[in-house]
Amino acid sequence: MDREKPSLKKGILLWGSEWGGKRQRVRTMLPLDGLTVLSTALNVPGPVAAFRLRELGARITKVEPPGGDPLRKVAPSWYQELIRDQEVLTLDLKAPEGQRILHERLSQTDLLLTSQRPSSLARLGLDPDRLFPLYPKLLHVLLVGYGAGREEEPGHDLTYVTQLGMVKPPALPLTLVSDLAGAQRAVQEALALFLCRERRIPQRQAVVSLQEAARLWAAPWRCGLTAPEGLLGGAYPLYRFYRARDGWVAVAALEEKFAWRLCGEMGVDPQRLGQRDTWPEVERALAEGFLRRSVEEWEAWAKAMDVPLTGLGREREVMGEGPSGPPGSLAKGR
Repeated sequence: MDREKPSLKKGILLWGSEWGGKRQRVRTMLPLDGLTVLSTALNVPGPVAAFRLRELGARITKVEPPGGDPLRKVAPSWYQELIRDQEVLTLDLKAPEGQRILHERLSQTDLLLTSQRPSSLARLGLDPDRLFPLYPKLLHVLLVGYGAGREEEPGHDLTYVTQLGMVKPPALPLTLVSDLAGAQRAVQEALALFLCRERRIPQRQAVVSLQEAARLWAAPWRCGLTAPEGLLGGAYPLYRFYRARDGWVAVAALEEKFAWRLCGEMGVDPQRLGQRDTWPEVERALAEGFLRRSVEEWEAWAKAMDVPLTGLGREREVMGEGPSGPPGSLAKGR
């Protein structure tokens, strides 16, 4: 009988075994195996955080109000992706029966993930002063818009990134920086709380501010690295967009070895990169050079020469997510 090689897929180690000629399934341990998370967090940050916790092995129960999660209506395909392998439970938490079922679940829950304001949680009886005495092992990650003293203030991703100077009106952001940064931090705080419980450190709640989470991601802009005059903001000629014969290419040849290969192909003296006042000349030479070939030809050259260069939107095209346009076209069309 031929032996089959093992393959690892989603935490399942599959072996073709000779034991009675039957395939054996052996599940590998994941970091959060055996832990249960209950989430009442809607929209983007909470579901994204829960999705990652599920990938790490946690069992997720997603509690939604009778009207459902708004994300399901506005981005149904993403919603379905995020709730994969989760239990979705519809409960009216303002009704006695909904409260009864919720508390029944909380008695078997390790982590509660919420995105309601503290005052809303208090009205629902989900504030720490009432929950923690009832459930001694329960941990809580609370997603809010702003940090200490401002938890009750309303906000959304657009307002947070606008305050941080990360947008150029009227174009809207192409992604939800604050929401995704907050989701990542929520996962980190959840892991920290699990470790605190394991080490008997008396910390049971973590508050995650979406605006503060995004502030860390805004640091390159705040510190000038990605500002228009910054190295990664368009000033450096080997880190920017160029128009090819039939589209756009993104070049990120920051390291010396990449810079020398690209300059050699373009007939540019790489020594000219050492002085900022010659960068405009290098940029003009590269702009002329890139127009000589198509995007596909440049990608083939970059792959052969091991240079970080790609056509705009290649990942979208590969995944069948639709066409792409020149830099900024998606933002301007929103």
